[in-house]
Amino acid sequence: MEGEKVSVEAGKPIVCKAAVAREAGEPLVIEEIMVAPPGHQEVRVRIICTTLCHSDVTFWKMKDYPAVFPRILGHEAIGVVESVGEDVDEVVEGDVVIPVFLPECGECRLQIKKE
Repeated sequence: MEGEKVSVEAGKPIVCKAAVAREAGEPLVIEEIMVAPPGHQEVRVRIICTTLCHSDVTFWKMKDYPAVFPRILGHEAIGVVESVGEDVDEVVEGDVVIPVFLPECGECRLQIKKE
């Protein structure tokens, strides 16, 4: 598209920092992680600010399924779209977004839209 911004990192893996829960109830560890470029219908978001909510803390303390470790907590966040994958037309690079804990589009492969 004409005038469309293209991130220097778009299409490439990036390294960033994350607070990683390695084991249930153990302190979070700040680590550098590799984040792949977005795939088909995926968006990569640069998180500006996040917090831990009750759901995060509950999963962090769980020792059994559905809690899986290691995991990155903090789904209540605000960020900026860094790059988009193929067939993404709802957001563009630079959009400010708020991730959600559960998808609600009704059209994702994990959801079946009932009409």
